[in-house]
Amino acid sequence: MSVPDQQIHPVATGVAAKTVAKHQEEQDLIFYAGWFCPFVQRTWITLEERGIPYQYVEVNPYKKEKHFLDINPKGLVPAVEYKGKALYESLILCEFLEDAYPSYKPNILPEDPFTKAYVRIWVDYIAKNLLPVHMRLVQAQDPVKQKEHLAEFIAAQQKFAEQVKGPYFLGEEFSLVDVAIAPWIVRDYIVGKHRGYKRDAVGQAWKNYADNIAKRPSVINTSSELEYYEEIHGRYLRDEAQSEAAKAIRAGRAIP
Repeated sequence: MSVPDQQIHPVATGVAAKTVAKHQEEQDLIFYAGWFCPFVQRTWITLEERGIPYQYVEVNPYKKEKHFLDINPKGLVPAVEYKGKALYESLILCEFLEDAYPSYKPNILPEDPFTKAYVRIWVDYIAKNLLPVHMRLVQAQDPVKQKEHLAEFIAAQQKFAEQVKGPYFLGEEFSLVDVAIAPWIVRDYIVGKHRGYKRDAVGQAWKNYADNIAKRPSVINTSSELEYYEEIHGRYLRDEAQSEAAKAIRAGRAIP
């Protein structure tokens, strides 16, 4: 990536910084994170939601430590080191935490097999529909394309909102579906400011849902001050980002 690291704030801020400070002691689980990354926040929300003990380690995306690259050659965050073994990919990590820490509650995957499968269907919808169109909207430079992608984004959210049982996707139970989408709800003010998006335009059901997600303590506790997210997103808004996800969107491929 060509952006100098001084353009990226090096650590979490606001409430998230207080959360980081509480998780500096050594634990069986080391959480390698980038405070600014929405995929990282998914796993972080899960850790906070379930009260799992972890040690937080911030990874500088431009100066990755040798140990981190030794255990995780892809150099991706989020990643965890669990009893000397490394794993990565945000949603896989969320499910791993369910299996590795069964006594910590609440769970984010339902016990009922049908409902668990239903949750996975809608997590897949987020991955294949909501996130790609969100990125196309953010990266689009042509005003006409921006309007087209905004309409697609709102339509995708409306379809999702039709399934919300409120206040969370399954009703009272906070689940992996909510975890999977929460970081983009936190950051939706960016597409509001730069691409004309409004929660109200999607409809009251979506607005109520998004407002509830944003108020969830595990979401608040893993969120930095909004101004710093906007700095990070500037590269995407100018379509200059060189992340694998940004490259995939430009090429018309699925987000890896």
